[in-house]
Amino acid sequence: MKVFDAKHIKNIALLGSAKSGKTTLAETMLFEAGLINRRGAVEDKNTISDYHEIEHDRGNSVYATSMHTEWRDYKINIIDTPGLDDFIGEIVSTLRVADTGVMLINAQHGVEVGTELIWNYMEQFQKPVIFAINQVDHPKANFDASLESIKQHFGNSATLMQYPLNPGEGFNAIIDLLKMTMYKFPPQGGKPEKLPIPEEEAEKANRLHNELVEKAAENDEELMELYFEKGTLDEDEMRQGLKIGMLNHQVFPIFCLSGKNDMGSGRMMGFIDNVAPGAIDMVPEKTEDGNDIECKIDGPTILFVFKTMIVPNLGKVTFFKVLSGTVQQGMELVDHQTGNVEHLNQLFIMDGKDRHPVDKLEAGDIGATLKLKFTETNHTLRPKNLDITVQSIQFPEPRIRAAVIAKSKSDHEKLGEVLHKIHQEDPTVEVNFSKELKQLIISCQGELHMSIVKWQLENIYHLDVEFISPRVPYRETIQKEAATSYRHKKQSGGAGQFGEVFMKIEPYYEGMAEPKDFPVRGKDEIELPWGGKLIFYNCIVGGVIDQRFLPAILKGVMEKMEEGPLTGSYVRDIRVMVHDGKMHPVDSNDISFKIAGMMAFKNAFIDANPKLLEPIYDMEVLVPDELMGDVMTDLQTRRSIIMGMDTKGSYQIIKAKTPLAELDKYITSLRSITQGRASFTSKFSEYAPVPMDIQKKLAQDYVEHED
Repeated sequence: MKVFDAKHIKNIALLGSAKSGKTTLAETMLFEAGLINRRGAVEDKNTISDYHEIEHDRGNSVYATSMHTEWRDYKINIIDTPGLDDFIGEIVSTLRVADTGVMLINAQHGVEVGTELIWNYMEQFQKPVIFAINQVDHPKANFDASLESIKQHFGNSATLMQYPLNPGEGFNAIIDLLKMTMYKFPPQGGKPEKLPIPEEEAEKANRLHNELVEKAAENDEELMELYFEKGTLDEDEMRQGLKIGMLNHQVFPIFCLSGKNDMGSGRMMGFIDNVAPGAIDMVPEKTEDGNDIECKIDGPTILFVFKTMIVPNLGKVTFFKVLSGTVQQGMELVDHQTGNVEHLNQLFIMDGKDRHPVDKLEAGDIGATLKLKFTETNHTLRPKNLDITVQSIQFPEPRIRAAVIAKSKSDHEKLGEVLHKIHQEDPTVEVNFSKELKQLIISCQGELHMSIVKWQLENIYHLDVEFISPRVPYRETIQKEAATSYRHKKQSGGAGQFGEVFMKIEPYYEGMAEPKDFPVRGKDEIELPWGGKLIFYNCIVGGVIDQRFLPAILKGVMEKMEEGPLTGSYVRDIRVMVHDGKMHPVDSNDISFKIAGMMAFKNAFIDANPKLLEPIYDMEVLVPDELMGDVMTDLQTRRSIIMGMDTKGSYQIIKAKTPLAELDKYITSLRSITQGRASFTSKFSEYAPVPMDIQKKLAQDYVEHED
């Protein structure tokens, strides 16, 4: 297979809402270039891109799929992405390695919810964007309304390159404003006839062409001078200006096409070849320490892994972008994150599930390899003598949680292994076993995302599982001091058990003075793994408890702090003074004083006005202006405290503090309230007191459960 250099490689991401036609366009692009002989259809479940069983079941993309095509001496790597926000991880990893995003707009609907949400990520990556108004041959197509919606949402940087002469069922011609030519397509689509622009369209076409010339000129001082000098620019000069504008995010070219009927796709592919920036034009990738990685063939071989898939009967497939140098079959590279050497015994270009072996790939290209033992998504592969790590992809935080239970006890261990594989494929699926909650917790982007994971568990790995609401990691503490004693005495023939402990406990806060009621003989200051502190004082006078039993008392206190008396949650921020007690010369031992310490602490805790704390999360909700009131009303029903608001274009950012207990399935509710037009992020902030009525109910539930 032909090897392309960085100047002739273009990496594009097909983006857009569900049903905007991304998969169909990808199929047409491969057909147009002659790489496939027959176009598949989503309805027939035979496209190159959507080949997974779950995608056939659902009828839309779930995974980002890599393909390639060749067009006029250029290689175009195409990654077809899902259109739903639940699969944003697939989109984010694609945007990281794509050089240009092609945003498809359904001509029936214009800019949709999915378009807006994906655009927010496009802005983060600052990648060049092409808009493609697709399905202009649909009976309900409205090109002018779609064009207006693009300009309304994305501003005057959206730049018209062509327009359909007759959108709707009769669509068969495009007026191209760069080449000032009419392309007329045969009824079956394909190669168009190039014709002069009709006389009745000349005035409109000339006006729009002049606007395009001005847009191309304003991105470069030399071009602007040429424009003032000549009054126009030639086609090559316009291409140069448009490319500069795309790189600076000041020009977003707009095309029109019918992906299904292969009308206009070839012209857009030509523009991608001639104008759209490639890897060599982009701002260099960065290392973790901020240094540039130049996209050049004579540099060191550096691969960045952006995707991993576990394929049945094949194993692990690792997708990478060659950031620098040349990678060759049989090469040995070091996984920088693990330090292990990986053997790249096979190199491939992927077209969906089909693998095409290659001997080498050069800087700027995208490829895949099989059966790497140690390398995962976000890892860097580099030569042994080069200490370098590529900046990682920052995946969005999860927005929904569930506890996963294997219905068969024999599947418990296998469930953990399988979920780890799913996390390898999709880092936005986070999995951890919470010792505190005694649950296996899975975190995803939304209910649909979670349902896909459940489908995989049941249909691919044949595990019968149940997803339930996870428990909340509450914390317990106290609000006043309390003193108590406990005597543990047990006689059962032979040596018995005896230990008596007198104890005082009180709330702890940073900077508080040392105890004055008792002499301090020793002090342990313990940073608790779950947050907060335990300060443990030895205040024993006269040897009433032997020094060797103090660690056992501390152990008893710690065990009760791991399962608090109020709700069984972790206890924090308490100081304990052991100041008196009794022991027996024969029957006293570690276990006796451990139990006495545990029970004394428990009794004192109950008398110290216990308080339950709940985790509070900082939230940012991105919502359209007109829906802000509905979202704020809903937040207030969730005990949220509104902290402020910011503006971002036509969106408002609501900042709030919300208890984790109220965030269960919030993403589902938010999408319902806003028809899917809002999104949110959250991160842990602090622990705060639970309202007393909720505390009483949780404590009562715990007592009933224990009984």
